[in-house]
Amino acid sequence: SGAVAERLKFIGYLVITILATGIIYPIVGHWAWSSSYLGEAMNKGWLASIGFVDFAGSTIVHSVGGWIALSGILILGPRIGKFSIANKGKFTGSSFPLAVLGTLILWFGWFGFNGGSNGAMDDAVPLILINTFLAASFGLLTGLVISFLIHKKPDPIYIVLGPLAGLVAITAACNSVNSLLAIIIGIIGSIIAIIVAKILDRFEIDDVVGAVPVHLAAGIWGTLAVGFFSDLEIIGTGLTRFEQIKVQIIGIASIGAFSFIVSFILLKILNSFYPLRVSPLHEQVGLNIAEHGAASIEHDLISILDKQSTSGDLKIRGPQDPFTAGGVIGLYYNKLMSKLETSEAEKNKWRKRISSEIDLAVKVQENFIPKRNLENYPVQGINIPAREVSGDFFGFHPHNESVYFIIADVAGKGIHAGMVMAKASTLFKVLAQDRVDPDEMMLHMNNDLFNTKTGGMFVTSILGVYDLITEEVSWANGGHLPALIRDQTGKFEEYESKAPPLGVIFQKNKKIYMTNKKKLNGKRFYVFTDGLSESLDENNKELGITGAKRIINKHFNSAVKIELTNISKEVVDKSRKKILSDDLTIVTIGK
Repeated sequence: SGAVAERLKFIGYLVITILATGIIYPIVGHWAWSSSYLGEAMNKGWLASIGFVDFAGSTIVHSVGGWIALSGILILGPRIGKFSIANKGKFTGSSFPLAVLGTLILWFGWFGFNGGSNGAMDDAVPLILINTFLAASFGLLTGLVISFLIHKKPDPIYIVLGPLAGLVAITAACNSVNSLLAIIIGIIGSIIAIIVAKILDRFEIDDVVGAVPVHLAAGIWGTLAVGFFSDLEIIGTGLTRFEQIKVQIIGIASIGAFSFIVSFILLKILNSFYPLRVSPLHEQVGLNIAEHGAASIEHDLISILDKQSTSGDLKIRGPQDPFTAGGVIGLYYNKLMSKLETSEAEKNKWRKRISSEIDLAVKVQENFIPKRNLENYPVQGINIPAREVSGDFFGFHPHNESVYFIIADVAGKGIHAGMVMAKASTLFKVLAQDRVDPDEMMLHMNNDLFNTKTGGMFVTSILGVYDLITEEVSWANGGHLPALIRDQTGKFEEYESKAPPLGVIFQKNKKIYMTNKKKLNGKRFYVFTDGLSESLDENNKELGITGAKRIINKHFNSAVKIELTNISKEVVDKSRKKILSDDLTIVTIGK
């Protein structure tokens, strides 16, 4: 049952039980154990007649079970993913402490198994019990030594395999060897079991609990050990040492061949009509649930975790029980979820507060956008924030015969950039109202921003004034992208600046902000932020200044407002997921 665990149907367990106890065990038991003790009720078995000895069943009990287990796992195949590279080392027991406890219980029970096989409470029993204990003990020590040699640590698998293999191995000869030989039998049995376990893994034969290495391999060795080590007078077969070894080999081979061939053929035939293996879905869910509907705390907890990860509901709680491993995990999971729920509630409170303040900041910023009627002025501007609040801005301040303009890009994005933008915009309005020259205006704004800046923030800007009568535009550039002037044929003049951005260095002289003057005479003046020049073209590359010229020519329109709308729409459409990576601002002057 352990060898085929996690993949055999419950009906399969019943069939194998009937096969083993109803057909195979009675037959091989008669071969080896039917003797004169039964009187005239039964003929003596043929193996018993030729002198085969297996005192308590190393072969008749354990090897037979191992042969049936081997036929079962060969027919069923390995568990899903057992030998895949991705799952290497992940198929471990559910509870090694329980496995070790089970080993100790078996060890204790083995005293009754071997001692009771004597049939009488006589002088032979103490030797049987001592030999049983010594073989198991040294099997355990051998397993530990091999574990340290291979893994450099005490692997629980070896702690379980070692003593059980020693117990199986000594079962056949526990009444007929001395203590030293019992130790040797236990040591060799443990070594053989571990080697066979490695061979099974090498050939991808999936024996869940090591039934084949322990019961089959160690059982074969224990039965052979009768011929090698047993006191011939005690076993009383009348055979020589060599003859006894030969008989033991005959018994092992005949019982093994019968057990394996019969079980393999019958299970193979049954499997062709009634598949013994559960479906992949049932195997993954677990047979306790799929076959018996017996859920566990661990399964319930997994279901809760799956539901929670799907729904995102932090109010869901799992089963908890301080007396089980799954229940303890559930207990701490619930504590964690309570903390997360409280934290999420606090976050939501702050999100609402921040969202409210952002909404207010957006409304405040909207008030900076020019709302005065400028239909009599050939100026136009557009601003599209990358986030809720823009770090770019533009502005106009009209006088009777002229209009002041500004475009600026604050380093960074979001709320902090919006705050600096608000100050820069206010400074512009105050200075434009007093009709300050562009270079003087740039100097005042630079020094004010320098004295009050935080976090190394700065502003790039172009500001100036347009004369409605002479059509002359005068401007100063503080570290901003070049201004462009387009003629009627689509050619551009480009005006760069070497002045630093505003707020970087305190300036004493306005000469650094050289004023440019140019009469438009039907030409159009363009300034923009890097939200345009750094946007992407159809090849997913930045436009640059050349690309900006190309997109301006593409959408050039006598109706400037329509032109700016079309330019911004193309930039947004070509952005990743239609989300701008930077604020986009464009200002035009001219007819």
